[in-house]
Amino acid sequence: MTDTTHRRQGGITSALTILTLIYHSAVRSVRKTHANAFLAIGVNLLQAVIFVLAFYVMFSLLGLRGAAVRGDFLLYIMSGVFLFMTHTKAMGAVVGSEGPASPMMQHAPMNTIVAIAAAALGSLYIQVLSMGFILFIYHVAWMPIHIENPGGAFCMLMLSWLTGVSIGIVLLAIKPWAPQFVMIFNTIYQRANMIASGKMFVANMMPAYMLAMFDWNPLFHTIDQARGYIFINYVPRFTDWSYALWVAIVLIMIGLMGEFYTRRHASASWSARR
Repeated sequence: MTDTTHRRQGGITSALTILTLIYHSAVRSVRKTHANAFLAIGVNLLQAVIFVLAFYVMFSLLGLRGAAVRGDFLLYIMSGVFLFMTHTKAMGAVVGSEGPASPMMQHAPMNTIVAIAAAALGSLYIQVLSMGFILFIYHVAWMPIHIENPGGAFCMLMLSWLTGVSIGIVLLAIKPWAPQFVMIFNTIYQRANMIASGKMFVANMMPAYMLAMFDWNPLFHTIDQARGYIFINYVPRFTDWSYALWVAIVLIMIGLMGEFYTRRHASASWSARR
């Protein structure tokens, strides 16, 4: 064989090794919440159902159903809750992934990039599975679901996940230097997004002064755009999915540069400080 063939086979073997490692690490990340993977998914499923029912009751009691998009009201609520949970769970999973000072990093070829990818994919797997199960039960037991553009709606779900991952990578790079700040910021951001994500509002019906309070948030854009793909009667005019994509790309680049710098200066003493 020529050197080129050897290099090609070596590259393919390395890629397969990394993919296998990411797969097993993702399985491990799914099992971190519970030893039984099915129960780990069940806990997330229960959280999603509670969120949906809580917002349904709140909208009904406060008489806010008229402010929603014309169409299936419960689907309107689920569109916001699913994207919100996908975003925040992805961010939390990445922030909680193995850092450069973790004992796991002592085992080649394990590295922080593999840990980040595994945590992100494990979170996405749980969220997509939970969403699919809830929608299936709703479709079969309650009423048929009609999504005008399923492909576009799923792309917005993936974009919500990507923005969550990008914020998580930035926080993960900062975490060894300021662990308490990252924990506080992570909690505050998740709580703030209960309102700032805009899952309870429709952008087209918001006054300009309120819109300015929300349009900084990429999740606000993805949720509003997703509802444009889900409902035939709604066309988003004040949000743009490309904004969320560019925010995700920029934050991923900043986060990876920060993570590379942190990895080079990693020390075992950081683990003791956490």
